[in-house]
Amino acid sequence: MGVQHLLKLRMASYSHLPAAAPAARSLSALSSIFLSLSSAAPSSPRPVSLSCSRAYCSVVRPAADRCCSRMAGRRFPGVVAMSSSAPTSGPVQKSEEEWEAVLTPEQFRILRRKGTEYPGTGEYDKFFDEGIYGCAGCGTPLYKSSTKFNSGCGWPAFYEGFPGAIKRTADPDGRRVEITCAACDGHLGHVFKGEGFNTPTDERHCVNSISLKFIPASEETDS
Repeated sequence: MGVQHLLKLRMASYSHLPAAAPAARSLSALSSIFLSLSSAAPSSPRPVSLSCSRAYCSVVRPAADRCCSRMAGRRFPGVVAMSSSAPTSGPVQKSEEEWEAVLTPEQFRILRRKGTEYPGTGEYDKFFDEGIYGCAGCGTPLYKSSTKFNSGCGWPAFYEGFPGAIKRTADPDGRRVEITCAACDGHLGHVFKGEGFNTPTDERHCVNSISLKFIPASEETDS
């Protein structure tokens, strides 16, 4: 039974009292006011519009606007949560102290201090297994095993690297060109051109074994 109907019945029960009865008049007046307010009030609450206050939300679907939502850690259908982590690809930046903490002393001497290992002593000098050679500092893929050749110089030799993986910088004396990992700037060795090797590029990337980490073809993962 509704509130308005109950009030009407209560008002009718006081109709036999004298008109001067103050209690009846007061109740009747209050009931009338309440009934008028009740009839004027909306039958259902007005929907509240909520908007996301996070400034970096953006439109991610062509047909509808969607913004990120955070409510007690819950996920909602149709809502994409924006990741706060930076992308994993790109330059690898560490302080020299951080590099020294994660590299072996010999790796640090060559990769960060631009040293050179003794010829003929490197792990990959006469090594020709199939796989990928990555940077020993940051793991960025640098060379395919199919580009490695025996130059007889005492260091691993490659005729080309992965596109964009190798950075070239002329030495201050202008006599040689240094090659470094484009991602972490780790020293690899030097590149020489026009030496007459029977390779597609006629280049020799003379790389320190200690600057490399070999990944066998059997362990490669699909990208």
